[in-house]
This record gives sequence, C-alpha cells and structure tokens, in this order.
Amino acid sequence: MAITTAKLPRLAPLALALLSIAPAAHAGWRFTPTIGMTETVTDNVNLQPDDQRRTAWVTEAVPGFQLAGSGTRYTLQAMAQEHLFGYSGSRLPGTRDSQFVYGANGQARVVDDWFYVDASAGGGPRTASAFGPQAEGNLWATGNLVNVRSWRISPYLRHRFGSTATVEVRYARDSLEQSGNQVGTGEGRSWTANVASGPSFYTLGWSLDYNRQDLDNKLFGESSAKNVQGTLRWRLARTFALTAGTGYDSYDYQSLGGRTSGHSWSAGFICTPSVRTDIRISAGHRFYGPTGALDASHRMRHSVWTAHYSDTITNSRQQMFLPASYDTSAMLDKMFTASIPDPVQRAATVQAYMVATGLPPTLTDSINYLSNRWLREKNAQLGLALNGAHGTLMLSLFDDKRTALSAIRTDSDLLGSAIAALNDNVHQRGFSSAYNYRASARTNALLIANISRVTSITTGITQDVSQLRFRVTRDLSRRSQAAIEVRRAHGGSSNLNTQTYTENAVSATLSMRF
Repeated sequence: MAITTAKLPRLAPLALALLSIAPAAHAGWRFTPTIGMTETVTDNVNLQPDDQRRTAWVTEAVPGFQLAGSGTRYTLQAMAQEHLFGYSGSRLPGTRDSQFVYGANGQARVVDDWFYVDASAGGGPRTASAFGPQAEGNLWATGNLVNVRSWRISPYLRHRFGSTATVEVRYARDSLEQSGNQVGTGEGRSWTANVASGPSFYTLGWSLDYNRQDLDNKLFGESSAKNVQGTLRWRLARTFALTAGTGYDSYDYQSLGGRTSGHSWSAGFICTPSVRTDIRISAGHRFYGPTGALDASHRMRHSVWTAHYSDTITNSRQQMFLPASYDTSAMLDKMFTASIPDPVQRAATVQAYMVATGLPPTLTDSINYLSNRWLREKNAQLGLALNGAHGTLMLSLFDDKRTALSAIRTDSDLLGSAIAALNDNVHQRGFSSAYNYRASARTNALLIANISRVTSITTGITQDVSQLRFRVTRDLSRRSQAAIEVRRAHGGSSNLNTQTYTENAVSATLSMRF
C-alpha cells in the first residue's frame, strides 16, 4: 500500500507566504504544524450503488498547519491540509489519491475610524449536485464532488460622525474557480454603501443602502444585480420599535420570462424585551411576489434558541462566499456571552472547546449545489444549542426551496443536461444533530445524525439521505489525540432505484500538534 506524496510540497509555499507577513518576534502569532494518520475499512469505498459496492482499506495521511495572529491593527487565521490516500490493492475508479484543503481570512485596520481591509481565500471539495452521494467524512470519493477555489478582497471606508450617523462604503473583488476552469465560475465585483443614523436619533432612526453586484462568467457573459433600500425605525418603547422600508431592485440575467426589476416595500417590528432576546419580523412585496423575513434568538443560562426565515434572489456562487447558516462557533459564542463578556477571550474559549470536544464547525444544512443560474430562495431554519453538565447538544431543522429564474442552458455545460434538470427547481428539508458527551477531562464521545429529503420539483425525483456517525476521542497528551469512529451512510431515490447506495465504515485516527 503506497501513499502519494508528490503534492505534499504545496503546503510549503503557502506556509511561507503566510509566515512572510507575520512578524516573527510578535507574541501574537502562533504557527502550529499538524499531522494525522487514519486507517479506515469501508464496504463501499467509492459510494457506488449497492449492487456495485466494493470493500477496501484506506490509509490517510494528513499533514498540515494552522496559523493565527493578531495585533493592534490586524487579525489573521489560516489553515491548510493535504489529504493523501492509499488503498489496499489498486485504486478503484471514482476515488482520488489526494485532496488539498485550505482556508485563510484576515482583517486590517489601516486608518483608525476610516479605512479597513478584509480578505479571504479557500479551496477544497464542494458538492456538485443535491442528488447523488453525499460524501461527508469521505474525501476520497469523487462521484459528487468537485474542487472549488476562491478568493475575495474588500477594502472599505467606515466613519462615525459623532452620535449623528455612521457611513460605510465598500468595494469587493472576488473570484471562484471550479475544477481548474472557468465553467460555472468567473469573477465578481460589488459596491455597497450604507448611511445609518446614530444614537442622536433615538426615537426615529433611519438608514439608506445601495448594493450593486456584477458577475462575469467566461462562457455565458455578464449578469448584474442592483438594490436600493431606505428604512425607518420608530421606537415606541425601550424594547419595541416599528420598521418600514421601500426601495427598488433591478436584475440583469438571461430570464425565463417575466419581470426582473421593480419597486419593493416592507413593514415589521423589532422586539428586544431583554438582553437575552431579540426578535425581528417583517413582511412586504418585491417584484417577484410577497416576501417576509424573520430573525429571532433567545439565550438562556445554558441554551440558545434561534429561528430564521428569508426570501431572496441569490445564486450558488454568491452563497459560497457566505458563512454557514448554522455555525457552531457562533451558537457557542452566544451561549458563553454571560460567563465570558470579553469577545476576544470568548472566541478563544469557543475554539478551544470545539477542538477538545470534536464538535463539527457547522451542522448539515441545505446543500449549496453548483449552478450558474439566478435563483429565488426561501429558507427557513430552527436551531438549538444546549450545554449540560456532561455534554453539549446542537440541533437544526431546515426547509429550503430554490426556484430557478434564469435560463437552464447556463447549467448544461457545467453539469450536463440531466443533472441540470435535476437542479432546476429543488426543495430540501432536513434535520441535523450533534451531541458531545464529556466522559472525562480527556475522553469525549460524539454522536452525529443527519436526515434530509431532496426533491426535484421539475422532474419529481426525490432522494432521501441519512448519515449516522459515532466517534470517541481520547487526549493522549497535550498535543496528541486518538479517535475511533463508526459511521453509516445511506441514500436512495424511490424514483431511481439504481441510485441507492449504502456505506458502513470503521476508522481509527492518531493526530498530533507540534
């Protein structure tokens, strides 16, 4: 059994590039090399239909590093990992010999209260279609994954004019590249401007917003979006305010027919009965029909409850630059707010807690499949984080419906006509949970369960997907950890029986930080 190492040097230039901007003598910088070894036995190594599945032993080596730094004017976090795979016998079709994953984001304050810069970059596998095998915990299977690389840089001006108003003007340039070509990707430019009232306008607050996004796809040309919005907030009491807004939306893409621009309006309220509870609800109308929005959270001593609903026009490319809608660290940050008021200390505690317990960065949400098309997305989600004496429970329920607004031909070359039709209009519903049990100061057990149903509204095809993972980790020392995991994944369609697949796997991992 051999493990490919030809691509390992990719880690070196990335590490050197990041270290070149890190002052070696600065106490705020921390560079941590890591290494992991995993041995897995699986009865469906390439996630094929049940009648074609093959058993194999997979050896995985994962060298990598983490870099974190902060100063009075900047912060930076970065990571990179090279996953190298070796197989018992010859490598089967539908598997890969390596997978490179990296990510970095940083912020800089160039001029106090005036000029700032945000930047990020990342690369790794993404799901190609909402239909097909979902390879969570199985990076070597290639059947429904493509590699996506992205970067984004955003300089902006922000200034507070005393207690009167705050102004922010931002420019962003980004690029998204899929599998080494420009199909389904390209470059984007966006401009945003916001003027909002300050504390002087306590009873009647206001804001003005302008957004413009231009996308350039190498195959299918340009598309754009423009939005202008004005909002008023009338505070009737310390904990309650009415809101109203009006604006104009204009989109330029290869439409299926119908309007692509028009006036908008909304009305709603904000209720904050305590520092632990925040409720924001609005309803209105845009050129594509009635819309609504909800964002609510309630924090108790050991739990956080959240609810979210949105109805917007978006695209797959834009969604890839957004943070996950159910972010584990964000939920834990809210939970620890009462006990750790300082945000910097709280962020460090959250990250250390996630590493120690093995909680995933996000819970499974609706799949952001590849598409060149503009979409109307209705997304609803309920979330819960509960921290007990011996464990942490995280739950998420989601319902996501995407309806295509632009022509299907823009997806045919990206995915092929068959998959493009499946991804035409998609409804996803699901449940995700993660429970960590702290057996002792050095031993944790983690149980993850995901269940989802994906329906193609266009073709009527439905796929059910479920995954169960049980993992036990043991800290061998301050810098080393061992883990054993058992997982079962199943997916299938009542309309396409040949697409049913099942995987059972057991793995053992040894990881170290230096």
